[in-house]
Amino acid sequence: MIPTKIGVTNGLFARHPVLRAELVERFPDAVFRDEVGAPTEAEVIELLAGCDGAIVGMEPITERVLTALPRLKVIGKMGIGCDTLDFDALRKHGVFFGYTPGTNRLAVAELTLCYMIFALRDVMALNIEMRAGERPRMRLAKGLTGRTVGIHGCGNVGKEVVRLLEPFNCDIIVHDIADYSDFYREHGITPVSFEELVERSEVLTLHVPKTAATIGLYDAQVLARMRPDAVLINTCRGGIVDEAALAERLASKQLAAACFDVFAIEPATNDALINLPTMLSSPHIGAATDEARIAMGMAAIDGLYENALVRPGQTF
Repeated sequence: MIPTKIGVTNGLFARHPVLRAELVERFPDAVFRDEVGAPTEAEVIELLAGCDGAIVGMEPITERVLTALPRLKVIGKMGIGCDTLDFDALRKHGVFFGYTPGTNRLAVAELTLCYMIFALRDVMALNIEMRAGERPRMRLAKGLTGRTVGIHGCGNVGKEVVRLLEPFNCDIIVHDIADYSDFYREHGITPVSFEELVERSEVLTLHVPKTAATIGLYDAQVLARMRPDAVLINTCRGGIVDEAALAERLASKQLAAACFDVFAIEPATNDALINLPTMLSSPHIGAATDEARIAMGMAAIDGLYENALVRPGQTF
């Protein structure tokens, strides 16, 4: 089915003039939640009452929500993470789900590359010292060219990182549960075990989904196997790295630097980690470019139509 009345629970979509105008042109009766930040289940239910379609971001779409919204039959997803959607409930209630993976891949990959260079050149620590009036002298650092870069997860974002690294002539090693053999051969990438990835990488960047298998995966024991001169980058999901263990490694100089765009609690509250001079942080801005926002929003709108052709609760 193609819906007639759409509710938008995602404030980032609602506040974007191009996306809002596009949706209203197609669905004049669309209703919007303009506040940024994920609403509660009760707020989702209130906004979507009477709607037969929805555009969501990281809002909770649960059994409780779907039970309270019997008219809701189509959902278009803005963004990548699907942690807050209950797919069993979607199937149970016959709700179609539209999702286009990889719409933000270039934006996230560009931020990852930025992090690599900033961390290797010690830009964060030097900037802190200069702002404090310490007048630091020149400090030797490392370049990205020729480094061994480990990529955990070579899906859409991981592949984009590989392409952006091509001019730097890095030795790229990858670990992924999926088989991307053709891509590895094409780009001269070496697939390795998880243990080898952790132990060899001079720069280790994470691009895995948040699942039962990855939550807390980078615990104290795994971090202890990393090179002391390594840089750890996380632009995928919070909770995959043990933040307390990471803070301890950085504070004791057993890890050169870390760059995180995502945290277990967001907005991030872990000041003990964030305030370390070798920790570079940002507030989940990986997909926060105008180009990525439009691409994600348009994919969510298109998903409202494409779901007329797929089975209820179809996942990616």
